[in-house]
Amino acid sequence: MTTLYFIRHAQPERSADSIYEDRTYPLSEKGLADRKLATNFLQDKGIDIVLSSPFKRAFDTVAEFAEKNALEIEVIEDFRERKIADKWIGDDIWKTFSKNQWDDFSYKLTDGESITETQQRNIAALQDVLVRYVGKTIAIGTHGTALSSIIHFYDNSYGYDDFVTMQYLMPWAVKMVFDGDKCIEITKIDLFQL
Repeated sequence: MTTLYFIRHAQPERSADSIYEDRTYPLSEKGLADRKLATNFLQDKGIDIVLSSPFKRAFDTVAEFAEKNALEIEVIEDFRERKIADKWIGDDIWKTFSKNQWDDFSYKLTDGESITETQQRNIAALQDVLVRYVGKTIAIGTHGTALSSIIHFYDNSYGYDDFVTMQYLMPWAVKMVFDGDKCIEITKIDLFQL
């Protein structure tokens, strides 16, 4: 069995929207404090390997755990979050945009990615991880939509309402257990309730 603990990043510094590219959003002060929830959660899981999206907020969320346990973080480009557009679209249209994406997985803005595209890229990266690290226990720094698209791939009952429920949980964890490339367990964990 291969066990994956996906850790959705802690709260990013949203006031930095106009300054930082999506890849380089830092964690907020709250995010830096809350990443300890992920560190503490992972501590007794027997993690062999730490992987991450290349985005700073995901990497930094698992970095404290990796450092405490002398583990290197392998960055996997295709675990990145989906691209919305060339600029942040603003909170005023976020809800409509998000609902449109979950209603139609091919929906995207001109410069962005659809959920289908995001899912295909993330699943291909995941399948490569499952081949390379058979039998290992792995922590993965990730994102809300990317992780949701992975969950949906293995459990198509996971949809927009589930996404809305978790969208403000930062950090958030999902345990997935695989027998070869077959997902046999998905457990969602609210780190604030532990």
